[in-house]
Amino acid sequence: MKADPVKVKRQLSIAKGQIEGIQKMVEEDAYCIDISNQLMAAIAVLKKANEIVLLGHIKHCVHGACCESELDEKLSEVGALLHRMGE
Repeated sequence: MKADPVKVKRQLSIAKGQIEGIQKMVEEDAYCIDISNQLMAAIAVLKKANEIVLLGHIKHCVHGACCESELDEKLSEVGALLHRMGE
């Protein structure tokens, strides 16, 4: 992985804390909307972590591709991932 591992770990730690909080809310039978809001917040943090990883990939792996065929392969990988993100 070429992304800053400190930044990625920070985002994942935040998400982990949020998920643990959500589990507690579910156990305590919290209000549905409150749980949903927390779920969306956790999803946003995971998206941010993914953005950091993808930007690292683009800056190092895609930009550093040695030849046109390798560049095409890297761009296809990113394109497929972006397509899955949109589903």
